Amino acid sequence: METWQARDFADAGIDAEFVQENFSQSVKGTLRGLHYQIKQPQGRLVRVVQGTVFDVSVDLRKASPYFGQWVGEILSADNRHQLWVPPGFGHGFLVLSETAGFEYNCTDYYAPEFDRSIRWDDPEIGIDWPLTQGEQPLLSGKDMEAPYLKDAEIYP
Repeated sequence: METWQARDFADAGIDAEFVQENFSQSVKGTLRGLHYQIKQPQGRLVRVVQGTVFDVSVDLRKASPYFGQWVGEILSADNRHQLWVPPGFGHGFLVLSETAGFEYNCTDYYAPEFDRSIRWDDPEIGIDWPLTQGEQPLLSGKDMEAPYLKDAEIYP
């Protein structure tokens, strides 16, 4: 199965040259994000190779007319959907299946000194995560301590 082709991306107006591929595995209820790099911004092509996630991308470019707006998509090994997260956007996901294997190709290298996060439940962004009432996701320490959008370092 072909999962990516430069010509298709170019035809869609996307100039992406991938330099790094990452894999993560998480259990049901794990929520990662919203993550981005303030310098060396990464474009990411994300897909699920095992299980199901709700995947989110948020525009963090202050000058954009879509600043703070989000899109979400169910990605699964069965539906084979992928999501393009452009540079300048934050990214996060919630694992819906018992486990999920997640791959993402990046247009720039990981740079921990530029790694930033925004709270997953920021009311200004208002992501409609598919959580049942009262359900709390499993969060990393980094994600629990992430600032709200109004206090975060963002793109111009």
